[in-house]
Amino acid sequence: MSTSGGTALRPRLLGRATVNAVVAVFVAYTLLPVLWLVLAAAKDRDALFSSDLLSPGGFSFARNLRDLFAMDGGLYGHWYVNSLLYAVLGAAVGSLVSVACGYAFDKYRFRHKEKLFGLVLAAVMVPQTVLALPLYLMASEAGLVNTFWAVFVPVLFNPFGVYLGRIFSRGYVPDEVLEAARVDGAGELTAYARVALRMLGPGLVTVFLFQLTAIWNNFFLPMVMLSDQDLYPVSLGLYAWNSAASVSPEYYPVVIMGSLLAVLPLVAAFVLLQRFWRSGLTAGAVK
Repeated sequence: MSTSGGTALRPRLLGRATVNAVVAVFVAYTLLPVLWLVLAAAKDRDALFSSDLLSPGGFSFARNLRDLFAMDGGLYGHWYVNSLLYAVLGAAVGSLVSVACGYAFDKYRFRHKEKLFGLVLAAVMVPQTVLALPLYLMASEAGLVNTFWAVFVPVLFNPFGVYLGRIFSRGYVPDEVLEAARVDGAGELTAYARVALRMLGPGLVTVFLFQLTAIWNNFFLPMVMLSDQDLYPVSLGLYAWNSAASVSPEYYPVVIMGSLLAVLPLVAAFVLLQRFWRSGLTAGAVK
């Protein structure tokens, strides 16, 4: 009896060990670049060029941080504020727009509804780099090139967010609740703002996190739209400094330190909002 039990237990342990090994490999693949970035940000230029990151010498974290915000007259601070405006404000407004559109696709009936939603799904598969040139031509006609609005306005409309908004509306907002609100005399906007939007909170946070990540890492659109360095986001500014580092090596430590600081807002957003994000991703999974 014990022999058969031990034989049955052995494949289970082997399977668990295999799963743990695969997970450990993926965790190492994910965390090793972050570890290298943290170690490299704390080293001076000589330690970076000698690839001597693990030695206790060459520690220069505070100096790199000071040099980062002093380089080129404090441009990095401008870039960081720009990125926060583009990403946080853009993700907040964009998630509200996306969830409202998804709610309309779910709860209302109108002509060619499914065909229009099919266009939304088709737009999800279009790479953003393909749209950069048409957006530039439109911004040029409107006189918005090399302005804040040339980067901010296009990120407000996200087809994938509309798709998620419809899924969340179907999973979180019962039709009976809306009917009860209408019976009580609430109009459509009131029912959405006071009833449906509160139920869509987890979905709204989930769409916000997706859009925040996409806008924060957005590179090609600002590169096409902007020529004024004071309007650059962090991603484009660090690219410009990294290009200059081949001629001026003093840019290397500040580029690495700037890259480390650029990761922090995304990490903070996921840590602070992960509870809502998890519940949003599991919408409709549990009845």
